[in-house]
Amino acid sequence: SAVAFPQKIATEQQSLMLVKRLLAVAVSCITYLRGIFPESAYGTRYMDDVCVKILREDKNCPGSTQLVKWMLGCYDALQKKYCTNYWLCLQTVTECYHFKFKYTHNGPLLDFSSKDKKSDSTVTCADTKKASILLIRKIYVLMQNLSPLPNDVCLTMKLLYYDEITPPDYQPPGFKEAKYEGMMFNEEPMHLNVGEVPTPFHMLKLKITTEKQRMENVDKNILKQEETAEPLQVCGVSRGDPEEENQDM
Repeated sequence: SAVAFPQKIATEQQSLMLVKRLLAVAVSCITYLRGIFPESAYGTRYMDDVCVKILREDKNCPGSTQLVKWMLGCYDALQKKYCTNYWLCLQTVTECYHFKFKYTHNGPLLDFSSKDKKSDSTVTCADTKKASILLIRKIYVLMQNLSPLPNDVCLTMKLLYYDEITPPDYQPPGFKEAKYEGMMFNEEPMHLNVGEVPTPFHMLKLKITTEKQRMENVDKNILKQEETAEPLQVCGVSRGDPEEENQDM
C-alpha cells in the first residue's frame, strides 16, 4: 500500500524504479484531480506521508486500461534510455503535461544546471525525496485551481526519443509511429515549469502548458509552495519547447 522511497539509490536500476513510480504517481494525480476517469479506476497508496490515488486497470473503464498500457510502453522506452519526452495531452489542445527525462552516463556525479550547486555535488536520497514530494504537492495545488475541463475532453499520449541511440524501427508496446507536428491551442497558451526531481542516475522534469484563461483563478502565491508545508492529502478529493522562458511555479 506504500510507494516507498528507498533508503539509498546506489544503482541505476534503483533509480529507474523510483522514476517509474514517480511518473505513475504524477500521471495518476493529474488524471484523478482533473476528473478524467471515475473513482473506481484508482487505488489508494501512500507516498511517504502523502495519500495519493494510483491509476489501475479497470475492466469497466477501458480508457484507464489503455492509459496503463501506454505507461508500460513508456517504462520500456525509459529502461532502454530511448525516451526523452513524454507528453500527456488533453486535445484539442486544452492542456499538455510534458515530462522530460535525462540519463547520466558517468555515475552519480553530475550537474543539474543549478546555479546554487557545484557541478561535482552528489544527489542524496533526501534531495530526491524532498523534490518528489514537492513536485506532487505542486501538481495537487495546480490541479485543484485550474478551471474545469470541457465535457468532451480527449486524452492522448506521445513519446519522443533520443534519435542518436534509438533504433529506427523501435516502437514500445501500445505505441505507433506518428509525425510530430507540435501543439495547436485554440486559446493563448501559458507555460509553467512545475519542478524537477534528480536522482544520481536520472532527471525527471515536469512542465505544463494550458490555455491562459484556465489560469485566471489561480492565485500565483499558492504556486510558491514551501518544502516545509504540511503534507497534502490527495485522497477523497472531489472532483510543450519554449522551455527556458516558461513561467516557474
